[in-house]
Amino acid sequence: MAESESKKVIKLVPEYLLKKRKQYQAIKATQAKLALLEKRKVSKGKPLQFKRLEDFLKDSHKRHRDDTRIRRAEHRPPAPLPPEKHKLAFVVRIREIKGVSNQVMKVIQMFRLRKIFSGSFVKINKTSMAMLKVVEPYVAWGFPNMKSVRELILKRGQARVGKRGVPLTDNTFIEQHMGKHGIICLEDLIHEIYSVGKSFRAANNFLLPFKLSVARHAARDKAGLLKDLGNPGFRGTDINSIIRKLN
Repeated sequence: MAESESKKVIKLVPEYLLKKRKQYQAIKATQAKLALLEKRKVSKGKPLQFKRLEDFLKDSHKRHRDDTRIRRAEHRPPAPLPPEKHKLAFVVRIREIKGVSNQVMKVIQMFRLRKIFSGSFVKINKTSMAMLKVVEPYVAWGFPNMKSVRELILKRGQARVGKRGVPLTDNTFIEQHMGKHGIICLEDLIHEIYSVGKSFRAANNFLLPFKLSVARHAARDKAGLLKDLGNPGFRGTDINSIIRKLN
């Protein structure tokens, strides 16, 4: 009995079936490779978006309006500088910039306000006042008080290390990167920003733009949110109330 079991006949697969299997496996491997390449292509590039004619007309109108506004402003006398006690401004973007003119986009990038509801500190001088006039319909700006500066840096202050933002929770880290400017702790950084000291530019560049937040229901009630924030442009000391709402 054991001898008969050991002599079991192993059935051979016909050659034509082996060829079919080989062809099928080759087809499946090719399909998998193409699917992977397609997936990489989609992940690398943005998905194709269709744009309606109305959107082109709207963007064109917005660009024309920006160019006209900037051209007219060039023929007007420059805006007077605020009192000397106001050396620091905080600028927050509260409007979409889709379709704006190139000049507006350039100033937005210089202020590092690429995302809506992002904010940054700006030193008040003739150049910055002219730049604020260019982006006035899209940002709100004013003079932050010490409390607003402190709360912004303590709550949302981040520094760039490589390609990522690092929260400012360690004075050793601040001293390592800003010690050469005499800034060795968080309080020194807050004071340098608020007082617009000699190392303001280095301190401001050390900080990433502030990513401010809005309430969850604000996305569903955008009109109500914009009404609460008010109109863009110069807001004076009222910018502190906007900081409270968005910080």
